[in-house]
Amino acid sequence: MSDTTNATIGEAVHQNRSLSLDTLMDHAFARLFRGLVYAQIWEDPVCDMRALALGPDDDVVCIASGGCNVMSYLTASPRSVTAVDLSPWHVELNRLKLAAARHLPDHAAFYSLFGHADRTGNVALIDRHILPQLDPAARAFWNGREGMRSRKSRFARGFHRFGVLGTFLGTLHLVARLGGVDPGKLLEARTPEEQCAFFDAEIAPLYRSPVIRFLARRPAALFGLGIPPAQHQKLAADADGDIVRVLEQRTRKLFCDFPVDRNYFAWQAASRRYRADGLGPVPPYLEAAHFDAVRAGAGRVTVLNRAVTDVLADLPAGSRSVYVLLDAQDWMTDAQLSALWQEITRTARPGARVLFRTGGAADILPGRIPGALLDQWIYDPVASARAFAEDRSAIYGGVHLYRRKG
Repeated sequence: MSDTTNATIGEAVHQNRSLSLDTLMDHAFARLFRGLVYAQIWEDPVCDMRALALGPDDDVVCIASGGCNVMSYLTASPRSVTAVDLSPWHVELNRLKLAAARHLPDHAAFYSLFGHADRTGNVALIDRHILPQLDPAARAFWNGREGMRSRKSRFARGFHRFGVLGTFLGTLHLVARLGGVDPGKLLEARTPEEQCAFFDAEIAPLYRSPVIRFLARRPAALFGLGIPPAQHQKLAADADGDIVRVLEQRTRKLFCDFPVDRNYFAWQAASRRYRADGLGPVPPYLEAAHFDAVRAGAGRVTVLNRAVTDVLADLPAGSRSVYVLLDAQDWMTDAQLSALWQEITRTARPGARVLFRTGGAADILPGRIPGALLDQWIYDPVASARAFAEDRSAIYGGVHLYRRKG
């Protein structure tokens, strides 16, 4: 990773400038983002696309993360997608997925690689069909080793179990099993009522554990969820400082509010995989019915290892219609937020939409960016509330949608 990338990641998460414990935690969190964080991202592209009314006339700018959202947007056939991320791992993963969609022989091979993600033949698929289509730097990345094995070998060893999030979920499973709970049993529930009964009997008591309560109140313990120290504070603020209560409420939504046979986030949380038979819920881009659209649209995506504000600064005025920021703004200072929205407003067409998530429930923009900027946008409370209610990932406090006036 270049020194420039390291500095950019640090700038994105360092809200504390003085020498303190908070500063050290910011640095520790920034280091995590130099590697793979999300093998599967934790935002629901289905509710996002519905709220945005994404379609063929749209030009999208988004945070790439692990690529599930970028690839899923292609099911709506947007005119272009510019995906940006500060993690080189995420950038290479997105480029690999796009090349796979274009060059693998069929959906079965594509699903083997990114759905099952644990088949012994997956490395051969990468070597035969994908790596020859990538540039030398990308080939070197996937052939490169971490420990004794190549990076590409992760797709034969359960890719969803890797990364910061996968490791974090594995640790939670270990803690749960030490408490006599097997989270995978949730997936045997046949109705939402059975899901809730399992949660109340097995999962909820874990939040009363002194160990869980101690760990949850330490910001570093939640780095595995991609929660930086500043966002940890916003989470706690929603429950008068009791972050344990917030985490329990959001886990309840994840495990109880949506049938497990339609919620792939619950499958990942409970087992770090999708259904072994390939018949369970998956992100839209992995569904067989969408493969042709994903293949056709893959060439319209550009993936960049840059900060989103810098990318926007290079785009023409009035050239974009959709912006998906995930929860990146929760990391930002007021100055960074203002710079971002200055570029969003400059590049936005009339009627453009911006969708983002927040760790806390409240919209974070009022009072933090200049009123002259915010006055050019209209907040959509109905679409925001609906998207939040429909978000199967359940981890965030709010989903927010703004529309450009005119």
